[in-house]
Amino acid sequence: MEKYRYRPLRFYIICFAVTWFFWILAAVISCSEHDNGVSSLMMLFGLIAPAVTAVITVFTSGSRALKDDFKRKLIGFYRIKPTSIIVAVVAFMAIVALSILLSVLVAGQSFEQFAFTKDFSFSIGGTSALLTILLAAVIEEVGWRGYGEDSVAAYVSWFTESIIFGFVWALWHLPLFWIEGTYHYGLRMLGAGYMLNFLISVIPLGFLTTWVYVKNNRSMLACIIFHLFVNTMQEKIAMTPQTKCVETIVVFFAAVVVVLANKELFFEKEHIGNLL
Repeated sequence: MEKYRYRPLRFYIICFAVTWFFWILAAVISCSEHDNGVSSLMMLFGLIAPAVTAVITVFTSGSRALKDDFKRKLIGFYRIKPTSIIVAVVAFMAIVALSILLSVLVAGQSFEQFAFTKDFSFSIGGTSALLTILLAAVIEEVGWRGYGEDSVAAYVSWFTESIIFGFVWALWHLPLFWIEGTYHYGLRMLGAGYMLNFLISVIPLGFLTTWVYVKNNRSMLACIIFHLFVNTMQEKIAMTPQTKCVETIVVFFAAVVVVLANKELFFEKEHIGNLL
């Protein structure tokens, strides 16, 4: 049987075209007086675009190996290594704690950042904020880990893939900065530097997610758990925008440590052409 050939360029062009189409519509509608929740619906359509694209790509591929691999990644509990998930979660907790401490010592920020916020900064279409974050984690990972990340890693090392995907993932978020009511819109109102910080922070975070993904035998479920935890921490811990700039630096060094401690994982090339 002929090996399946991943098509990353086609996948990402479709994802960006569909997501940006709906999110640009959402940005225009959110500024009007007659929104009535339409912008939230457009945001949801844009959010699910990568997942829908991944599912359609996989299940119309004609490749039994690709379909089976997708199912195993999503529901294969046996792939998960609980210890690695715990290490990843504890590591991110340490990143947040260290970022706050550094912001207190260096930037004069408050220790009150260790408190929990009263609510999340956003929700979609009246859905509870916690459910929105859960859905976002699941939907994004079905798209990115369901097909997107593998489609690049099929041709390069996981290190190179993490760099490429990090830039792509950051740019994918771009229209959100112009949709009123989003966390990203709030950053734009604070200044371009905070927008840039968010985009930069996504890249080293991509290395941590890749580490979780590969360490757990390419488990989509493991990434959903980690993604959900990261989103919740970013929303519920009362970090200031200034502290999140410090956090970007801490995440960068954490990513360096993870790569150096897992050089074989990030730089081996035996998986190229053999992911399935």
